Amino acid sequence: MLSIRLDGPVVGKGRPRFVRATGRTYTPAATEHYEGALRLAAQSAMSGRALIERPCSVEVHVDVIATEGWPAWKRAGAISGGVAATGKPDIDNIAKIVMDAFNKVVWLDDSLVTDLRVSKAFADRPGLTIYVQPLDAAPANAKRRYA
Repeated sequence: MLSIRLDGPVVGKGRPRFVRATGRTYTPAATEHYEGALRLAAQSAMSGRALIERPCSVEVHVDVIATEGWPAWKRAGAISGGVAATGKPDIDNIAKIVMDAFNKVVWLDDSLVTDLRVSKAFADRPGLTIYVQPLDAAPANAKRRYA
């Protein structure tokens, strides 16, 4: 199993932007910088391992900090799990940035990811923890759609 941790505020995948005058599209700078940081963390964690070329499972755990303006009792409740972390960034955008950043760094292509779980919770310090597990065979609970 491969474990990757990136500390600091988590950034989700930003929508592509358009320049009307030229018709060009571009990726927001914050997305590019965070994706690059994720890529570097993944390269460090891979430490010379070969790219994953078979189905794999990915777990993404997002740690966000409670709002500074909250009273101490509410912050403590958030960290203990009593308050759901429903703010930005959205977990689907976090999944997208992880999948794109790990292409050709951790796995050959993100189409190899057959199981993806993303969770977000309050914590003492912000960050992103990703676990990647290559799968040897189809999961036991997988259902065949065709006979």
